[in-house]
Amino acid sequence: MQAKELAKKIKSNSAPCVIDVRSGFEFRSGHIPGALHTPAWRILLRLSPLPGDKKTSLVVTCEHGPRAQIAVSLLKLAGYPDIELLDGHMAGWRRGGLPLEK
Repeated sequence: MQAKELAKKIKSNSAPCVIDVRSGFEFRSGHIPGALHTPAWRILLRLSPLPGDKKTSLVVTCEHGPRAQIAVSLLKLAGYPDIELLDGHMAGWRRGGLPLEK
């Protein structure tokens, strides 16, 4: 999903569930508004507070991409079929000047 498209959906309260798989420090330094902080290792160990409805649309992000790709694989194994990666990841979100929560 394109960052600007996600930002529009967030603004209109129609956004998918955003899963941020970065470290706690990275997440606290600034994240997409409303994002759920769920590092990939927590998904692997089934310790993540994921949506109960597995049909929920998910957008996964990390800083540059590798952790998000791992998380997508883990989420698919957990039964979530509707998953997208955020194009450009968090680095692209910040470059686009899009809003951050702290």
